[in-house]
Amino acid sequence: MTSLLTTPASIMAPSTAAGSASSVKDSAQSSLTHNYNDFLKLLMTQLQNQDPTSPMDTNQFTSQLVQYSSVEQQIATNTSLTQLIQLTQGGEVLQASSLVGKPVTVASDRIALQSGKGAVQFDTPGAGPVSIGVYSDAGMKLRDAVVSSQAGHNTWSWDGRDSQGNVVPDGAYRTIVSGQTGDTAQTLPFTVSGTATGVKKSGNALQVELGALKVDLSAVQSLAP
Repeated sequence: MTSLLTTPASIMAPSTAAGSASSVKDSAQSSLTHNYNDFLKLLMTQLQNQDPTSPMDTNQFTSQLVQYSSVEQQIATNTSLTQLIQLTQGGEVLQASSLVGKPVTVASDRIALQSGKGAVQFDTPGAGPVSIGVYSDAGMKLRDAVVSSQAGHNTWSWDGRDSQGNVVPDGAYRTIVSGQTGDTAQTLPFTVSGTATGVKKSGNALQVELGALKVDLSAVQSLAP
């Protein structure tokens, strides 16, 4: 018997256009119904015109009916999962909104300059000079500072001025922190601090805004009361 079933994978292929869970379900359900109706019409035609001496194998079309049922159930399951994810993300946005207006420390390669102030935190195994460079998006070095670090946790505060003393506008500036280990210079990991000014959804992730700096919620390291 020639297979009458449209491949379930083609029915379930994701749409390239953005849409809600309900619109995706409606589209998939419509496609499934159309193919199912065609299948039944062809099946009835074959049954009416089959050779009595060589009847059709009922196992084949029974198997195809089961496949249609499985696809229909999968459509319903996917829709329910999508709705659950949307509800969960909505709850996360509400929870993350409690960060707004509070000082936070985040992992980022950029310093957040807010109201002319920014701060970088880093750890060093021992005392020694640490170089901090602040750059524009074009790669121009705006500020080059050398601080004497102590063993353990250190903080460098930026007053929002470049190396010539000019005021730099608020924004998010690429930062590099490097220290000395023996005769070798190495880049040090660091975090930056600022005030959370907003929370937004970006794709499937939540982002926290520190002025112009945007980081994933997972990048938040600590929250001040």
